Amino acid sequence: MRIIRGVEATLPEDRGATAALGNFDGVHLGHRHVIDVARAAQPEAPLAVVTFDPHPRRFFNPDAPPFQLTDAETKARRLEKMGVERLFLLGFDAALAALTPAAFCEDVLARGFGLAHVAVGADFCFGKGRAGTAETLREQGARLGFGVSVVDLLAGETEPMSSSAIRAALADGRPEDAARMLGHWHRIEGPVLHGDKRGRTLGYPTANMALAGLMPPRFGVYAVRVDVLDGPHAGVYDGVASLGVRPMFGVNEPNLETCLFDFAGDLYGARLSVALVSFIRPELAFETVEALVGRMAQDSAEARRRLAALPA
Repeated sequence: MRIIRGVEATLPEDRGATAALGNFDGVHLGHRHVIDVARAAQPEAPLAVVTFDPHPRRFFNPDAPPFQLTDAETKARRLEKMGVERLFLLGFDAALAALTPAAFCEDVLARGFGLAHVAVGADFCFGKGRAGTAETLREQGARLGFGVSVVDLLAGETEPMSSSAIRAALADGRPEDAARMLGHWHRIEGPVLHGDKRGRTLGYPTANMALAGLMPPRFGVYAVRVDVLDGPHAGVYDGVASLGVRPMFGVNEPNLETCLFDFAGDLYGARLSVALVSFIRPELAFETVEALVGRMAQDSAEARRRLAALPA
C-alpha cells in the first residue's frame, strides 16, 4: 500500500482511485462496509482510503482524554490487509479546518487527489463548521466529475455500529461485544519498553507497552492473544495481561503488562499486537506481594481456560 501524505505528494499514478472517506478509527465492520462499497463502485480502479491525522476531534479539543482506538500505523496496517492500495493521509490543521465543503471537494478530492469515486457513511459531515453532509458531497461530485456512494449505517444488535459504541464496550470491560462490532478483537499495538522488571522477580515476566495516547479500556486483567510482529520471536502466543496503573506500586501512568505463556526470550524493542480477548477481573490493590502472586496464578489459569475454549 502506498501512503500519500497530502495533496502535494500525489503522483499521476495515484489519480483515478475509488476511495472511502472518513476517520476509520478502529476500522470496524461499518468502515469495512463503506470500503467494500467503494471497491464495488469501480472495481477496475485502485482502491483507496482518505483519512485524517490527527483525528479532527483531537485538533479541536487537544486537552480531551485519549479516545482513539488505533494509532495511524495500526490503522494503515489493517487497511492494507483489506486490500487498500492507496492511503491518502490528510494532516488536519487550521487550514484544512477552514475549507468550505465546496473547497474541500474541489481542492482536495477532485484537483488534489484526482478521485474518480468517493464512498461515505450516511452520517458523514465535513468542511468548515461541519457544514457539509453526504448530500453536499453528492452535489459537489456531480459538479466536479467524481461519483459518490452514500452508505447506510450498519446496525449492531441494539444500536448503530460506531466507534463510540466500541469505546463504550471497552470502557465497560466487554471486549467480546467490541469484537462483534469490530469484526476482530480489539488490539493494543506498540513496542516493548523497558520497565522496572518487577514481574520477572515475581515469576511472571511481562512485556510492557505504553498506551501512547490511545483510549484505555477498563483497567483490569485480560486473557490475551499476542502477535509478536517482528524480531526473532515473531509468532502468535497466548497470555494474560494487566492493563492499568499498578496501584499497589504507586504507578499512575496507564500501561499494558503482558505475560506470554510458555515463552522464554527477550522481546525488548519488538512490536507487539495484543488482542484483548476476555476480561477476567478489575484492577486491585493487594496488601502483600504474596497475595498478588497468588492471584496472578489464578488469573493465568483462568486466562488459559478461556483461551482454550476459543473456536479453533
